[in-house]
Amino acid sequence: QVQLVESGGGLVQAGGSLRLSCVASGHFFRVNVMGWYRQATGKERELVADITRGGSTRYEDSVKGRFTISRDNAKNTVYLQMNSLKPEDTAVYYCNAKVRPYGLGDDNDAWGQGTQVTVSS
Repeated sequence: QVQLVESGGGLVQAGGSLRLSCVASGHFFRVNVMGWYRQATGKERELVADITRGGSTRYEDSVKGRFTISRDNAKNTVYLQMNSLKPEDTAVYYCNAKVRPYGLGDDNDAWGQGTQVTVSS
């Protein structure tokens, strides 16, 4: 079992900043790719950014240059620094981790409970 616990969401004015954190815990061999997704009301969930254990990153086009994803492998933690926030960034943000179990088997998908980010204009 893997648990992902997110923190750091909230209400901020446009142009402001927030930092999200997500910690993975439980019984597993290793956490591979970690990432952040978001889902706005009435829209599908979309990838915001993700990062490999080696530090390779990718970003959704609308957040490039504003958001930075990072991780601490020793702490099984991923961060999302969000700057220059816009009202269209308002959504529930979900942490995701691809987790390798002990023994044989592929990575399992783990999800956090979600944290609300609201950007007011």
